[in-house]
Amino acid sequence: MKPLVSILIAAYNAEEWIGYTLHSAVDQTWPRTEIIVVDDGSTDRTAEVARQFGVTVVSTKNRGLSAAQNYAFSLSHGDYIQYLDADDLLAPDKIERQLAALRETDSRRVLLSSPWAPFYYRTRRARFIHNSLWRDLSPVDWLIQKMSEGIHMQNATWLVSRELALAAGPWDESLNYDQDGEFFCRVLLASEGTRFVPETGIYYRTSGTRSISYIGTSNTKRESLFRSMMLHVQYLRSLEESERVRKACLTYLQIWYHTFYPGHMELVTKLQAIAAQLGGRLRPHRLRWKYAWMEPVLGRRTATWAQMAFPHLKAFMLRKWDKAMFWLEAGDTTFTDPIG
Repeated sequence: MKPLVSILIAAYNAEEWIGYTLHSAVDQTWPRTEIIVVDDGSTDRTAEVARQFGVTVVSTKNRGLSAAQNYAFSLSHGDYIQYLDADDLLAPDKIERQLAALRETDSRRVLLSSPWAPFYYRTRRARFIHNSLWRDLSPVDWLIQKMSEGIHMQNATWLVSRELALAAGPWDESLNYDQDGEFFCRVLLASEGTRFVPETGIYYRTSGTRSISYIGTSNTKRESLFRSMMLHVQYLRSLEESERVRKACLTYLQIWYHTFYPGHMELVTKLQAIAAQLGGRLRPHRLRWKYAWMEPVLGRRTATWAQMAFPHLKAFMLRKWDKAMFWLEAGDTTFTDPIG
């Protein structure tokens, strides 16, 4: 019998887009799936919309993404787990192609991945941009690439066996930022490596400041990111203690340093201490020329804020335009873009 795949969707106030997400889940070409939606205390019609699809919908008090993911997993029965955010989309053959890539000699510790493309509203505008994670890699090599280049695989790209999910342990409910990065880091540690499956994938909706991945002025999220970063460093060094690992960890800390400096000096001090243990030192990011003129006039903090804020403003305007075109075109619900 073909393995059962559980598609798990944690949803909070996702009324606007969960219908599109569930369409992509229901339309999978893989014949054996169960779809479970955990409505994490939404105050809108999320649960009502989801129930129209004839899938399992459970409503709970609002406890956060990680708790909802853990509860969804406890309700599932699948041999494989497909995590899916409530506003993202699966290509129709995503699960089928990934399972077809498994070999008879493979164990359940092979971790399957696929391409992903960001989009605002129209999937036909999505672009799949190759990076160095789009290949088969050992756990240590995958983490080195991720941390030294500041790249990642969006969480829905993975197809995880139940054995791997259990070995990794539950999502960390004390984290409210980068909780998916930390969880899949542990999944990687428990795996035998990744198997990358091209020509299919997922569409990742970038929703700006409303997204759980937007930090903004939230100190809670910033502290959560710091903890996740420390765990990433710990996990990678547990696999290998070498010069290349220390270099990757230093680069990783440097990439995120601007999120803490200069406004959060307590965390900056801790980051510098970790960097010293790794044999290096973190330095403030250089301002791009478009913002460097602000520093002598308005100060470093204002110039740094502008460098971070203006791209968000640009993205906000692009989202508004794409939304207008989306509705003008009477809705883009097709997922037929070429992938690979």
